[in-house]
Amino acid sequence: MIRAALLLASLVVLGGCGAEQSELRAWMDGVRKSTPMSVGKVDPPRRFEPFRYENTTQIDPFSTAKMNALMERTMRAKGGLAPDLRRPREVLENFALDQIQLVGHLRRDRATTALFQVDRLVYQARVGNHVGQHFGRITRITDDGVFLKEWVQDASGEWVERETVMQLQEKKP
Repeated sequence: MIRAALLLASLVVLGGCGAEQSELRAWMDGVRKSTPMSVGKVDPPRRFEPFRYENTTQIDPFSTAKMNALMERTMRAKGGLAPDLRRPREVLENFALDQIQLVGHLRRDRATTALFQVDRLVYQARVGNHVGQHFGRITRITDDGVFLKEWVQDASGEWVERETVMQLQEKKP
């Protein structure tokens, strides 16, 4: 009974829509006839002329060698100290210090090794290894932390050393 009532109501609603469509079509036809056609002229596309980089004697402007050359030239002009930009980078230099956690250290004979965790991987580093993205070099490993000397540029573009301490991160149960 409910189904029959719903079917009857939907037929009444759909039947009412049919009469309005003829009136709507008549109005649309009238508007089309009264609106003038205007087609503008489309300009032909411009011919693209690619630029050819012919100067092969200079450094490629999109290479890292260009950046290193600029940094070295700036340092020579200022006569200041700078980190070694030519040395191969170490694994822990790919991460910022806030991504790296000091989770422990190992002592074997007189050598101390720091244990760093990035995501779920643990890395080992000793005095002299590099850590972080500011050319940080480990200078000392103690029971409480690791001491780094980092090279950063000040506002004038000169390289200055700063000392950073990474504290041991203990996980709470």
